[in-house]
Amino acid sequence: MSFQGEQHPGVQQPTPDSRGFRLNHTMLRTKDPEKSLAFYSRVFGMSVVRRLDFEEMGFSLYFLAALEAGDEVPEDSAERTVWTFSQKGLLELTHNWGTEDQDDFAYHDGNAEPQGFGHLCFTVPNLDEAVAWFDANQVEFIKRPDQGKMKNVVFIKDADGYWIEVVEAARLANMGS
Repeated sequence: MSFQGEQHPGVQQPTPDSRGFRLNHTMLRTKDPEKSLAFYSRVFGMSVVRRLDFEEMGFSLYFLAALEAGDEVPEDSAERTVWTFSQKGLLELTHNWGTEDQDDFAYHDGNAEPQGFGHLCFTVPNLDEAVAWFDANQVEFIKRPDQGKMKNVVFIKDADGYWIEVVEAARLANMGS
């Protein structure tokens, strides 16, 4: 591996102390896990690789992955927990028990004021086919690929209103400067 990353003000050379560190997952809070799990499993083909319940604190964690052929996920729950926390690019959905029964309850999506968290991003093999799939599954669009200044980029909402960017990598070669 010769590429060492782009250099910009503020970027520092990694030290040996951070060797082996990797981003494992991003967590989103979900009001109703049944609706969120249906969305991510049906629309994005993700599988729950591990669920962890914390009864004394009243919440559950659902770890989702886009499994590929050849992925060897352990059957044993303890081994699968270790495997889960050693992966790249997982989505953790956190459900605080009881929120699904509160009609007026909603999480901040990060894009309304005050802005904070922005979005997740999924890469798809064919953006046009993905858009057709989203339409067929009644997915709510924020932005279609032909709208706005950034073409070939889609934004949709998940069951909790979080924004998801969807791109086809091959269409982005000349993006930005």
